[in-house]
Amino acid sequence: MLYRKLIFLIIIAFSASLSTQSAIAESIERILFNGRIFTANSEQPLAQAMAIKDGYIFAVGSNEEILTYKTANTELLDLQNKWVLPGLIDAHSHAIIGALAELSPNLQDEVVDLATLKQRIEGWFKQSGHGSGQPFVVFGANPALWSDPQILADIFNKNRWKTQPLLLMGSDLHTAWANGAMLHIAGIDDAYVQNLSDHQRHIIGVTSKGSPDGVLIDAGVDLVTVHLPKPDDEMLLKAGQYAVHMNNSYGITGWMDPAANAGPGEALFSRKPASLGTGILPAYKLLAEKGQLTAHVAALLVASPLSDAADLERLDTVRQQFAAVPNLTMPGIKIFADGVLEFPAQSAALLGHYKNSGKQGEMLLTAEGLKNLVDAADEKGMLVHIHALGDRAVKQSLDAFEIARKKRNSGISHSITHLQLVDPNDYPRFAALNIMPVMQLHWAEMDNYLLDLVKPFINETDFWGQYPARSLQKNGAVIAEASDWPISTANPWEAMHHAMTREGPDGGLNKAERLDLNTMLLAYTIHAAKAAGIDDKAGSLTKGKQADFIIVDRDIFNVSYDLFKNTKVLQTYFAGKLVYSLN
Repeated sequence: MLYRKLIFLIIIAFSASLSTQSAIAESIERILFNGRIFTANSEQPLAQAMAIKDGYIFAVGSNEEILTYKTANTELLDLQNKWVLPGLIDAHSHAIIGALAELSPNLQDEVVDLATLKQRIEGWFKQSGHGSGQPFVVFGANPALWSDPQILADIFNKNRWKTQPLLLMGSDLHTAWANGAMLHIAGIDDAYVQNLSDHQRHIIGVTSKGSPDGVLIDAGVDLVTVHLPKPDDEMLLKAGQYAVHMNNSYGITGWMDPAANAGPGEALFSRKPASLGTGILPAYKLLAEKGQLTAHVAALLVASPLSDAADLERLDTVRQQFAAVPNLTMPGIKIFADGVLEFPAQSAALLGHYKNSGKQGEMLLTAEGLKNLVDAADEKGMLVHIHALGDRAVKQSLDAFEIARKKRNSGISHSITHLQLVDPNDYPRFAALNIMPVMQLHWAEMDNYLLDLVKPFINETDFWGQYPARSLQKNGAVIAEASDWPISTANPWEAMHHAMTREGPDGGLNKAERLDLNTMLLAYTIHAAKAAGIDDKAGSLTKGKQADFIIVDRDIFNVSYDLFKNTKVLQTYFAGKLVYSLN
């Protein structure tokens, strides 16, 4: 009798198992096979096939393994030996700001002669239909224009421009030039400059007579941009649609927006404590409401240089407003430690000195303030992402993280971004403190920025040591890659090319710091996902993660660097759905 019962139970269990397997197979909506799949999963780096169920990865493996899940209702996609990668993730992209800039008059960082500059700006102004007195903004100005601001003043402080406010926004987004009418709106005049403290004087350029010359740096830019009109919902949605489509076309299915609570009409570098502006966050909400946010967005809130634990609580109210937006997470804060290295700004904080001025650049908050802010954020479970270009800013950022790590092992993927100059003594500290370098290696090329605006002003050792990616990696750091779009192109294939070659239009930049392709693919996938705090659901083709993947048009592992740079994405999938197709 007992034997019969046992047999009966085994039959029931076996039948239930078959029924469950059949139900699972019935719900496998798509199988990709006959491919070469780079998974970014160290436990299964390569595969041939992948099964997708309800927008998630159900299984990854060989053709034989995965095709067993096929049913009459399963869509089969024969990859014909093409490469499949995880959806790429950009660990630092001002996606909405970049789109707003692209949809506006934009010089695209081009170095142009003054006649061409005047012609373009006059033409854009006439086409714009701007009313008299309304600020007119031109984006993407190459900062080399600021080297002689009087020439700009001679053109754009006369005739119509005598009363028409004009702002030329630098392509670095840290500098700008404003004409007299724009300075007047912002209240920047001789008296204002004379009343600035010694600590603030670097933010506004002046003539030999002490009058403002129109050049604005970091917090100086804020003085003007707070007077710009904020984009309405229609413009935010249009910019959001542009940003999503462009990123998807490059194979990008996620990014970290490092300043989501800032935008036109709001301060960026000099935000006051208790500032509750929402910046461009409404754009993501508008996209999500229309089902058009086909990317993971990890949005960071810029913290005031004077922020403390109480201010982080206030910032939490901004996070809560957008907590339920699909595909949007808000993992933490961004801190500006310093500015930029290029002349004439030279606001990046150095351990050494700029040759022309003998100065060391500026920390945007005190060492003690930085330590307290990082510690408070870490205690609250907030991810901290610090902007640091100069080696002094990098060192003080690491010092701040070291204190937080000693107090508690939060495990949060904190990061430092840009890292143009790093003291070699600090290379091993990234791994020791579990701090991720988020780098923009598209910048690791010899161009006019480095040759004209950096090389004459810092020592040779520092110059050739810029963007020390391989040195950081050799010391155990886990690198994530980013574009900082619109400061440079969002194209990840160009960025990876630069990282692997360190070549530019004017030669090479320390080829000993080159990285290999495998490193760069990981930097744009699982490592970028970790930096953005979304590695639990994105960044690798692993069972249980969302089915975000791309198909590319060439064998990226066996082409020349020049051909690699021109890689095209044939298709991009987000949550298992096709969101971009080249044809």
